Amino acid sequence: MPLKKIRRHIDAIDKEILKLLNKRANKILAIGRLKKARRASIYAPAREKEILARLARENKGPLTHEGLKAIYREIMSASFSLEKPLAIAYLGPRATFTHLAAMKRFGACVTYLPCNNIGDVFLEVEKDNADYGVIPIENSIEGAVSHTLDMLVDSDLKICAQIMLDITHNLLSRGAKDGIRRIYSNPQVFGQCRLWIESNLPKADLVEVSSTTRAAQIAAKEKNAACIASLLAAKEYGLKVIARDIEDSPHNITRFLVIGKFESEPTGEDKTSIMFSIKDRVGALHEMLMPFKKHGINLTKIESRPSKRRAWDYFFFVDLLGHRSQKGIQKALAELEEKCKFLKVLGSYPMTE
Repeated sequence: MPLKKIRRHIDAIDKEILKLLNKRANKILAIGRLKKARRASIYAPAREKEILARLARENKGPLTHEGLKAIYREIMSASFSLEKPLAIAYLGPRATFTHLAAMKRFGACVTYLPCNNIGDVFLEVEKDNADYGVIPIENSIEGAVSHTLDMLVDSDLKICAQIMLDITHNLLSRGAKDGIRRIYSNPQVFGQCRLWIESNLPKADLVEVSSTTRAAQIAAKEKNAACIASLLAAKEYGLKVIARDIEDSPHNITRFLVIGKFESEPTGEDKTSIMFSIKDRVGALHEMLMPFKKHGINLTKIESRPSKRRAWDYFFFVDLLGHRSQKGIQKALAELEEKCKFLKVLGSYPMTE
């Protein structure tokens, strides 16, 4: 078939897609009016997961599942803006991995508010300056982000979704590799690229800064300097990519949380996060975990943090499979509450994206 004829067919298909997108948008406006009347959350993680899962099942190709997901991410992002312009607070500045995670979840049609620290993300959502916040909670190599755990103790905000982001680190600079004398980055990032640095730039001074974006800002101005940051940071600050994917482990994943004032509805594949403190006695932690075994609930993670209220007093953070609305989980939490000093359900949310 001639090229011009194929392109005319594509133009006709695009015309139909445009009609359908606007037909979908009118339905979104109707939903928005209903949500406003009920004072319901605009962002619905459970519904989002349902749509993406159904599309993946029905997709016969040649469009890949990831390609389809990316398209619908922007369709959903545009839908948010029709219902209500969303503001998303995140650990900034621009081009951090938290910014990338937020964009992965909410797309391009929302307003992003960069915050100086994790505490400010919580504050912006609590004060209604942002509808939701995005914060890092753990990395597969470096472990938990302690500041996030500490903030979850006192905040009334709920975890309503999670974002899993594959982390790739890149060496960026204005100049050539052999001229690099200093490398700037976040302390955690240096820990994730230690072997590569030792093999390739062992004499370079490693300078710790608050974020990968701050590192890119400095490297963009200094001679003989480089940074380890994202490809988005290279584009944002006009840096050359000297080396790609320099992380020591190919399985470098960071988990982020979406926090807000609304809870997510159950999907059938959910995770619940809780925290509790216990009385200091022999076997206390074992006793606290027994209700979960009794009711057949799978625990996927347990993390401890000093309470900072009394010496040798700890909070325990636990992730478990299931939604807090399930009867077995309700019974286990009720039994746990009877045994511990303090219990808080941080939120139930879709387990996968």
